[in-house]
Amino acid sequence: MTTLLVANRGEIARRIFRTAKRMRLRTVATYSDADAGLPFVREADDAIRIGPAPARESYLAIDRVIAAARQARAELVHPGYGFLAEDPDFARAVDAAGLVFVGPPAAVLATLGDKGEAKAIAERAGVPVLPGYRGADQRDEAFADAARATGYPLMVKPVAGGGGIGMQGVRTERELRDSLARARRVASAAFGDERLLIERLVERPRHVEVQILADGHGSVATLGERDCSAQRRHQKILEETPAPSLDDATRAKLARSADAIARAAGYRNAGTVEFVVDERGDFFFLEVNARLQVEHPVTELVWGIDLVEQQLRVALDEPLAPAVRPSGHAIEARVYAEDPDAGFVPATGVLAHVRWPESVRVDAGYEEGDAVTRHYDPLLAKLVARGDDRGAALRSLRAALDATEILGVRTNLAFLRALCDHPATRGGRVDAGLVERDLASLVTGRRAPPAQAYALAAAAVVATARRSDDPWTAIGPWRLGAPPSTTVLVRDGAEDHAVRLVGTGPYEHEGRRIARADEPHRWTVDGAPAAAAAVRSAVYVGWAGGTWELETAPRERSVEKTAGAEVAAPMPGVVLAVHARADAPVRRGDLLFVVEAMKMELRVEAPVDGRVTRVLASQGQQVERGQRLAEFEPAR
Repeated sequence: MTTLLVANRGEIARRIFRTAKRMRLRTVATYSDADAGLPFVREADDAIRIGPAPARESYLAIDRVIAAARQARAELVHPGYGFLAEDPDFARAVDAAGLVFVGPPAAVLATLGDKGEAKAIAERAGVPVLPGYRGADQRDEAFADAARATGYPLMVKPVAGGGGIGMQGVRTERELRDSLARARRVASAAFGDERLLIERLVERPRHVEVQILADGHGSVATLGERDCSAQRRHQKILEETPAPSLDDATRAKLARSADAIARAAGYRNAGTVEFVVDERGDFFFLEVNARLQVEHPVTELVWGIDLVEQQLRVALDEPLAPAVRPSGHAIEARVYAEDPDAGFVPATGVLAHVRWPESVRVDAGYEEGDAVTRHYDPLLAKLVARGDDRGAALRSLRAALDATEILGVRTNLAFLRALCDHPATRGGRVDAGLVERDLASLVTGRRAPPAQAYALAAAAVVATARRSDDPWTAIGPWRLGAPPSTTVLVRDGAEDHAVRLVGTGPYEHEGRRIARADEPHRWTVDGAPAAAAAVRSAVYVGWAGGTWELETAPRERSVEKTAGAEVAAPMPGVVLAVHARADAPVRRGDLLFVVEAMKMELRVEAPVDGRVTRVLASQGQQVERGQRLAEFEPAR
């Protein structure tokens, strides 16, 4: 039996395992200490620990992955996406170990991984590219001269890597040097390569990509295009195929361009050729993602093809399957553990309650009880809906988002629902700047908990505290001549609410009926579905499309604080840069630290005018959310 090792984690590892098992391959998972309890580890035929939680010591450690492949006696190694998927050194190491890399040849990865080289290939293939600069001279002065020649606005990009990491939009010459510094910093940390390029910035661009498959026998197939324009910070949120608002002539030109680039690059296996489309409908080549894409399921649902199966067959030197005709429309939404109200900072914690919808395809990396850590991308799952037309697919996706329940960590579910309801989304007119322009309407802020949320929280606390096998706790408090009742103190921030529940279940509260449903954490409020999970001193509640985290522990006694102000990490991550200096006066808004986690870079600024008395964090240090980075004295 052929053995396949997946050098990845989470939902993509589970996705690959599904196809591999159907093809009767033996499957092997590689995992870090942080992922030991996740579903992908349990679902593989075998699982091998490759290191501690930090990715550089596990999923990015080529020697450890190769050692695991040898230990498993694997013949095939699939890199998934992210981590080592586009690393030519990893592909060479797999080849050197006598194994088969499920992806493009190392030489192709090296060429296409350099955005400048990739653009040169596109130009030779007759495909239009954006004007800009991709020269060897990486001095700020060289970029400034090139920027003036190209014209503003423009985009600064790392030459290596992908996924939108490090990209910086620049509108004036005054912004250029700071943007170059930020882009170099992120590129160096993410890819170990600080080289940059610049290109003309397209206003209101649409991001359109073409799925390609190429075998070792000279065949190249293009499987339609995907529109991935709904983005935040250059990270995709919604993806769909076919791309709306494209005419048939443009579709055909995109497919021919992708085919030409694939052949010119000597491509093999699955990949994606990415383009930007301007307001006039003209398109320009951006880059090649030489791997399986996160959004590949929409293509699979419309084209009736298993892209992972085709990857494996190409790796085994089989020819491509015969071409098929597309049918219908598909849209995917990425569900993240993040807090949109706080600027989409990643969220961590244990998933106290999870229910995925049954009406659409769900590619999930987590289930109820799993822990979301700070170490990796916060993607929880992808919901993928198909319909006979775009309207049907969008309605199906919207209903699936309503049916999704996640408690225990903050998510972007409410944001995704609002994005689906946006007129531009419904009309197929999304561009890459939509989310930033309309953020106020898409992220409306946290709603105050309604009375139903407090009642649900109290019911979950009481139900958790009472044991059905103990008659004394099961009956609850009682008074002679009155029905049993319980009062629970539930707090939302500074707001305390004493919630009195009548009965032992179902409960009555101010005329509402709160009852358990058919499974743990499921409830109803006056017959309407709801969810609630009590975990230690917190209660997570979901009702009517909203979620709340309420507290039940006694309020901490307030202590007098010394004069000062907090300079703390806004999220768990790595300190990329330290600008704070001990005993240095600062003004409100001055940059003190830069913290990066999960492809996001956030500024930590002086909260008020004052003085940094002591710097507590250093460059490269891992910090937790809320951890103090400096001691600070406000000006008197």
